[in-house]
Amino acid sequence: MNHKSQFKTKYIFITGGVVSSVGKGLTAASLGALLQSRGYSVTIMKCDPYLNVDPGTMSPFQHGEVFVTEDGAETDLDLGHYERFIGTNLSRAHSVTAGQIYDSVISKERKGEYLGGTVQVIPHITNEIKNRIIHASQGHEIAIVEIGGTVGDIEGLPFLEAVRQLRSDLKIGNSILIHVTYVPFIKAAGELKSKPTQHSVKELREIGLQPDFLVCRSEKPLDASFRKKTALFCSVEPETVIEARDAETIYEVPLMLNREKLDRLALQKLCLAVPPANLQGWKKVVTHLKSPKRSVTIAIVGKYVDLKESYKSLHEALIHASIPNQVHLDIRYIDSEQITNKKMGHLLKSVRGILVPGGFGPRGVEGKMSAIRFAREHKIPFFGICYGMQLAAIEFARNVCGISNAVSREWVEEDDYQASCVIDLIPEQKQHTLKGGTMRLGAYSCRLKENSIAHREYRRTKISERHRHRYEFNNNYRSLFEKHGMVFSGIYEDRDLVEIIELKDHPWFVGVQFHPEFKSRPLQPHPLFVGFIRASLKA
Repeated sequence: MNHKSQFKTKYIFITGGVVSSVGKGLTAASLGALLQSRGYSVTIMKCDPYLNVDPGTMSPFQHGEVFVTEDGAETDLDLGHYERFIGTNLSRAHSVTAGQIYDSVISKERKGEYLGGTVQVIPHITNEIKNRIIHASQGHEIAIVEIGGTVGDIEGLPFLEAVRQLRSDLKIGNSILIHVTYVPFIKAAGELKSKPTQHSVKELREIGLQPDFLVCRSEKPLDASFRKKTALFCSVEPETVIEARDAETIYEVPLMLNREKLDRLALQKLCLAVPPANLQGWKKVVTHLKSPKRSVTIAIVGKYVDLKESYKSLHEALIHASIPNQVHLDIRYIDSEQITNKKMGHLLKSVRGILVPGGFGPRGVEGKMSAIRFAREHKIPFFGICYGMQLAAIEFARNVCGISNAVSREWVEEDDYQASCVIDLIPEQKQHTLKGGTMRLGAYSCRLKENSIAHREYRRTKISERHRHRYEFNNNYRSLFEKHGMVFSGIYEDRDLVEIIELKDHPWFVGVQFHPEFKSRPLQPHPLFVGFIRASLKA
């Protein structure tokens, strides 16, 4: 069914209450997938209330991973959920922070664009937010807008006020508000409690927002009496109190919300047709994830392992790759700072594949390189991503090429001429003094060497992948590396920069300068991750 003839963007706003990390992003992504399955053109955006311009300079321990879009925006990890679930590449327009909003308004004020008027939160900040939302939604039938944080956060108030104004501008039938809340189960009383949800909705209503749906995160099923009571006190219909139980896999959430009729009811409230949903792809994904034929253990050796959200896209890309391989992944996170030669055998015992992800700084690099050497010498499939690829090059330089002082420029002073910088800055990077947004970011093309592992996995010779790094392989060492068995199988031809390295005498040893995890999807797993898991099964 073609809906283009009746095109007018409809809006779904998603807010959260009671506690953070309640699942707003996953709800937004899942609903987007459901509406897409019914033939609608959907886009999703995130509004974050923090004052950073983007999360690029935040510690992964603070905010989880930084997700990078095709156009090089450093964004919140929820954009990764959106892309994975709706299979669409988003852009910097789909990630808005309070820092960006205030920066833009203050910049306009300095240029005199407000004609000498007093610049205020209302209308200037709220107008800027509304304009960003409208701009990001252009060309789509339905725009889903997630507001970060929780209702009641002082920094989120301008965003909620902008939503209130926008809903008024759009008139009835053109927008809905979904409020995601946490419903605690009191074990001693043996019942679910609706009071936190009631208070959260009360906060919303005090600023002029009435939710149309309540998505209730809970460990237990919501019975009819709970739905009826919650609906009564929150002024919604009982059927719009939606159960969102904890799932075995996040890819089951679209199917669960579909069973709750969220997508059908949302379309009806938006005055849109309700064509049948095609959920066969999602059903196959869930079936494969729940009934694997075998198991394999993969080690991720990094320094942010205490917070799994730091490697969110990486973790999901491995899960995606397990689907075509019909395997259960036992993903073992190993803190690289805990690795010593004495502990190596114990820590990596029974591991069939070793992955070293991206990162920054010298902390923990010796442990990572010890794991890389272990993979290289014991013929264990190895996958190095970004920093992992650079460390693989340094380990190779030290232990195969005999360059004992091989380092990355990141670890030494600019005037340290005793160090051999196998990984170095390219000339234009030496001019940068700011940290934010100055790396090689976003999509770059890469030419693959025929008959290489990369060529075999991608099945083509030209690819495009996303980057987030500042340092590059030093081309002065290429001939020496090739002499000792290193293959440079991927090159960014415009600048002659190394993108992929491999080893000749190894079953599967690949390092990539980019972040392939950002382009992996559950319905379309990334070929390098699929190949890595396949090789690990054979190890």
